[in-house]
Amino acid sequence: MEFSNRLKSLPTQFFATLVHKVANAVSEGRDVINLGQGNPDQPTPEHIVKALQDAATNPQSHKYSPFRGINELKQAAADFYAREYQVEINPNTEVAIMFGTKIGLVELPLALMNENELMLLPDPGYPDYLSGVGLANVRFDTMPLIEENNYLPDYSRLTKEQKTAAKLMYLNYPNNPTGATATKEFFEETVALAKESDIAIVHDFAYGGIGFDGIKPVSFLKTEGAKDVGVEMYTLSKTYNMAGWRVGFAVGNPTIIEAINLIQDHLFVSLFPAVQSAAAAALNENQQCVDELVSLYEGRRNALVKSCMKIGWDVKAPKGSFFAWLPVPTGYTSEAFADLLLDKANVAVAAGNGFGTYGEGYVRVGLLVSEDRLIEAIERIEKLHLF
Repeated sequence: MEFSNRLKSLPTQFFATLVHKVANAVSEGRDVINLGQGNPDQPTPEHIVKALQDAATNPQSHKYSPFRGINELKQAAADFYAREYQVEINPNTEVAIMFGTKIGLVELPLALMNENELMLLPDPGYPDYLSGVGLANVRFDTMPLIEENNYLPDYSRLTKEQKTAAKLMYLNYPNNPTGATATKEFFEETVALAKESDIAIVHDFAYGGIGFDGIKPVSFLKTEGAKDVGVEMYTLSKTYNMAGWRVGFAVGNPTIIEAINLIQDHLFVSLFPAVQSAAAAALNENQQCVDELVSLYEGRRNALVKSCMKIGWDVKAPKGSFFAWLPVPTGYTSEAFADLLLDKANVAVAAGNGFGTYGEGYVRVGLLVSEDRLIEAIERIEKLHLF
């Protein structure tokens, strides 16, 4: 029995390779400081866990969930957007519940595009965007994200042919891997381009709850006309430390929401109702846990940047997400530098080229260990005399 051509076309799973390298090092008894992961290290807040426990005892939770999710969670998503972003969402027609937003990002090209049509992706960007490209058998072009343009796409670099052919565009701010944030003006430019060229926009808002220096990340849907052209995907994984719960949602354009719901009608029977009830509690109840989490990450960011500057590593502080995007020293590729750090310093980072061509020359560092371990990691790197 052979795999289908569709499976054969899928890209190598970048994070699986990274995890394998780190696991091998740990199995040798080495004390690895793992800064390469994107897995939150803090527990889910107690009130959310309690909400799950309570919902799990309800016999109604033991039945199949409604295909398109429970009304409680859809209403919570709408209320969340009204409260946090002053965006009005119709819970009946403008919300789609998903098993985390990764599934939405991978399945959406299947739902909106025909074979060989064109989508536009950021470079560097989340590697699993390419999984949707492979499964849907569509084409893609990349939009370079470079420091000189604050890691925002420069739409003037798109050709007339690209703008005419493109059906779908993915954006992601706060950005993985660069930690950059978007501006109100950039999203206004995005909506104008989408309307002019008939391109559907998907804004991956996975790190929407994590902004630094007192500046809250901008929601794409806050932009006038955004719901005419696109959707925003929000996961509870990062904001509430619920990565293993696999729950998220999309909000926005009713046609795109219906496309997500329709394909999921055929793939799933929604997710465990008790998880949905707990997610609703996370969105509805006191958000102090979010403020505390952002403060924790900001403290870690500051400790990392200070330590890097101390050893002569000239780095830029990320404005959001829980990642930092650090330049590699002269004479090294991203992968060679990452391998060197793991082999000689027992520090794991993610090589930037794993996120795209324009990721070469950088490594991604996660703020997902304690301040002390971040400082220790940089002290270990200092001993390599690279800076």
